[in-house]
Amino acid sequence: MNVLKHMEAIFLAAAVIVAGTSYANAAGEVKQVRYDAQVSIEGQQMAVVKVTAKRLSAAEKAAI
Repeated sequence: MNVLKHMEAIFLAAAVIVAGTSYANAAGEVKQVRYDAQVSIEGQQMAVVKVTAKRLSAAEKAAI
């Protein structure tokens, strides 16, 4: 019967624990993504180039 009286406190404690673990898991996920972004071939790191450009219009494609 005591458990029913303290159900709100149990729920809040569980919510705090879940929030803390999800925050810690998200922080670990960011570190993993940063690590995976580094490309290595045979132990040597390779530069990764990201190219951004505007798309060609239909007229520009036809001119090529």
